[in-house]
Amino acid sequence: MLVRAMTVGFIYSLRFIILCLVTLISSVSQLSGEALSLGNHRELFCDYYLIDQLKGARLMLHETVDEGPVLQFDQPWEGPFCAYCTVIADRSKFRVYYRGKREAKKDGIGEVTCVAESSDGIHWTKPQLGIVEYDGSRKNNIVYAADYLSHNFSPFVDKNPAADPAQKYKALGGTMGTGLVAFTSPDGLHWMKLRDAPVLTGKEIPFPSGFDSQNEAFWSPTEQRYLMFFRANVGGIRRIARAESHDFVNWTNIVLMQYRGADGKPTVIDQLYINQTHPYFRAPQIYVGLAARFMAGRQAISEEAARAIHVHPKYFKDTSDAVLLTSRGGDVYDRTFLSAFIRPGIGAHNWVSRTTYPALNVVQTSPTEMSIYANQDYAQPTSHLQRYSLRLDGFASVRAPYEGGELITKPFTFKGNHLFLNFATSAAGGIRIELQDESGKPVTGYSLADSVELIGNEIERLAKWKGGGEVGSLAGEVVRLRCVMKDADLYSIRFGNQKRN
Repeated sequence: MLVRAMTVGFIYSLRFIILCLVTLISSVSQLSGEALSLGNHRELFCDYYLIDQLKGARLMLHETVDEGPVLQFDQPWEGPFCAYCTVIADRSKFRVYYRGKREAKKDGIGEVTCVAESSDGIHWTKPQLGIVEYDGSRKNNIVYAADYLSHNFSPFVDKNPAADPAQKYKALGGTMGTGLVAFTSPDGLHWMKLRDAPVLTGKEIPFPSGFDSQNEAFWSPTEQRYLMFFRANVGGIRRIARAESHDFVNWTNIVLMQYRGADGKPTVIDQLYINQTHPYFRAPQIYVGLAARFMAGRQAISEEAARAIHVHPKYFKDTSDAVLLTSRGGDVYDRTFLSAFIRPGIGAHNWVSRTTYPALNVVQTSPTEMSIYANQDYAQPTSHLQRYSLRLDGFASVRAPYEGGELITKPFTFKGNHLFLNFATSAAGGIRIELQDESGKPVTGYSLADSVELIGNEIERLAKWKGGGEVGSLAGEVVRLRCVMKDADLYSIRFGNQKRN
């Protein structure tokens, strides 16, 4: 075991060195004039992918707004140990799938998979589905019940254009004891195994790991394959691993994810219990991870306080919160921000083990708002799902103070005739946009002096200059953006032919 641990440690130290070299090569490529290709994708300022220089401005992580409980886990088949939630927005309907578990029994025993539904992502109901019998009745919201396979059942809508419509929904479930089993469903309610044998047994994985947390899968339109993110355990630290598949059955290229800081170098390795990685719905080339950061043995409340909230005695001697990860493919997460994305709330009930565990997926819940959900009050009679909100694209922004600041992007090419911005200013603030050539020289007609100042707070506003908002003549050319800002936030940009909120 010692030799194996030393070998694993050496391998991943080597991977860190390789990551540094990749970062250096990437920097050299930028200096040598290699431009990013934005196409007409929306680009968020949640990392340094597009940023070349910040002068007097900074990249800022935004706080979620606590919107309160939206779903109580109060049915006889649910209970204090409900967990591993997955929220899906499919056309006009929202669903949340979650584990029902009443008692602190061994993982996998007596667990069921439940579903709740909503028309707006805010008000939730539990349908009586009549699918699974529980305690002599089918009047419940259970969609699947199988020891171990319901422990962490995590579905998704398959966006693969070649997917069989009868398998529109897919899911993974299981532990190391069962292996990871694949499921399909035509409607998200009636599930069947894709095949009897597991698609991964665990023997294929070249480092210590486990399937006992959520195993998140999705079709990546940018990488043109299925991706899966699951938990590893290297040197006693909970890590994240990634695997790839072209058919959802055969999984290869199983690697341990690395973490890159704001400076482009390898950064802090926290205990990340679940990662909740998924394509951001407004910019699917960006994978967003809402990871539960687990602080083992970091006790925040006394035994007296624990008794007062009736938490299970095994579940108050650790704490947890949520952090933001992003990735643009491959085996690297950007940990641009090390501080918490969702902090535990006020009160002892928020400071127990395995609470503030985010649900999988971010969904849109109004024309200007997106919602994130998290398990709260774990191992307590009050166990429930909490909703948090942000503005669309509002994970982070480039922020300039009242004194002013500016952003200069890396060189890039784009497609489309117009530039749209998601931004907010104060009444005294504003943003001016300059288009430059690759060397940083202002393009005639698109200089700062030609820019029409943006003032306001909008999800998508057309950038304009004295000659209008048309930029199609520069499409395909290598350009930069220079944004001169005062008391303002810039959340995202998009080149395209028309407005689309």
